[in-house]
Amino acid sequence: MKGFMQWFKSSTKMKRWMFLILIGIMLACYGIAKILVLKEMSFQEVAKIVGIFVLGFLCIVFGLIYLNKRTLEVLVESTDERMENKKNVNVKSLIFNKKVYNQGPNIVVIGGGTGLNTVLSGLKKYTDNLTAIVTISNYGEEISESRRELGTMPLDDIRDSIISLEESEGEIDKLFSYKFTSGKLRGLSFSDIYFLAMKEVNQDFAKSIIKSNEVLNIIGKVLPVTLDEMEINAELENGYIVTEKSKIPEVVYDKLTRINRITLTPSNCRPAPGVIEAIKEADCIIIGPGSLYTNVIPNLLVNGVAKAIKESSAIKVYISNIMTEPGQTDNYGVAEHINAIIEHCGRGIVDYCIYDTGEIIPEIIKKYNMDGQDLVEQNIDKIKGIKFLQRNLATVADGYIRHDPSLVASSIIELICDDLKYQDKQNDPQYMMLNNKLKEDKRIQKIQKRMNKKKIKSRKNPNKKVNDKKGKSKFQNKYRDRIESIREADEKIKRNKTVKKKNSNRDYKNTKNTNV
Repeated sequence: MKGFMQWFKSSTKMKRWMFLILIGIMLACYGIAKILVLKEMSFQEVAKIVGIFVLGFLCIVFGLIYLNKRTLEVLVESTDERMENKKNVNVKSLIFNKKVYNQGPNIVVIGGGTGLNTVLSGLKKYTDNLTAIVTISNYGEEISESRRELGTMPLDDIRDSIISLEESEGEIDKLFSYKFTSGKLRGLSFSDIYFLAMKEVNQDFAKSIIKSNEVLNIIGKVLPVTLDEMEINAELENGYIVTEKSKIPEVVYDKLTRINRITLTPSNCRPAPGVIEAIKEADCIIIGPGSLYTNVIPNLLVNGVAKAIKESSAIKVYISNIMTEPGQTDNYGVAEHINAIIEHCGRGIVDYCIYDTGEIIPEIIKKYNMDGQDLVEQNIDKIKGIKFLQRNLATVADGYIRHDPSLVASSIIELICDDLKYQDKQNDPQYMMLNNKLKEDKRIQKIQKRMNKKKIKSRKNPNKKVNDKKGKSKFQNKYRDRIESIREADEKIKRNKTVKKKNSNRDYKNTKNTNV
């Protein structure tokens, strides 16, 4: 009885539709009663009775539709543990707990670094069937005091991927980032101690990582691409070979050359247990974004990985980088990124490429230009046999250009939905769940974008009305933020010049008075 009464709480938003149905029943009954009571009726009376009856019937129909819709929403809110705005509605007594995300697509993401983690943090909102295949390529590099003391493997990318897939964001991050400051454990990292303990308990490194997926209760799983000690070597166009991963950008800059080819030492690295199986079972395989020659291509060079991807029936997607990387991809466009992958692994490894629109505030681009970076050129006409999808993927966070996790994930899920639709699977539970979630997320993103714009305007012009779109061109509406940013930068330069001029005049007067 207690569970049933939860339906009538104000937070469930059920009573309004129940009330609408009740009004519809009353109007319909009134119309029927009028027909039964009246002996003679004029045309006006008939029209009035029919109108009341139709209105009542429509109220009943709309009430039932929206009541059912809201019922499904409440069920998801109550039974899905990952709902951000979860309502306090106890309907578990009326329906068993079934997470719709278990039916989500099986997605494998291959890469390393922040690019991989961005994709993972966005996709975990759509499916539980996620596998991150991560590179371990820091052998031979300078190691931390904690790793030296414990003798652990370089697991920074593994750790970061686990953090990206955590269910309650922030908790594992705090734990893994913690370093002891006193006692015998001083200077040691908790993450290094944890992975060493898991390895000792399971007597096997691969098992320890797989078990960590369960122990830490993350969404999906994380797998190292190989358990062999792997080093990345870069052969440059001038024939020079760089044997240390961290020195590749520096040497490329010094030698004024480009990377010709990437190789692994040893060349016969074996894939870790579960890697090939995950690729074969995937519905979608995502490659990138990330450092092309140190995080993306090395994963594909491990024995059997590229072959498994080519043979897989999954959708194969490459997420292009937004900015070039000094010492790796200078002056590279989308075509050069894909050609580098094809040259190392052969054709058939990429079906689709998703790249950014490139609409970024010029001031941020100038900041990157100072460091030798630029926007990745959209020279897609140079590549044949691959389908290109231009999407808005970029966001600016703390002054840096990043892939937006939500935008990247929605682009991937949209592609999967289109593929399911092409296969006439519109009634498939997987398609229905993904499509509905995608539509809802897009609606929420639009609302948030609108609210953010209003907040920015209200902060800049607190006494000005927010609605100032009327009378302005589409260009002004679209690029308003950029134009305002450029104006602010120009005003700042003018102010600095004025201040410098005043200071120089003051200094001149002071020196003149001193001489007198």
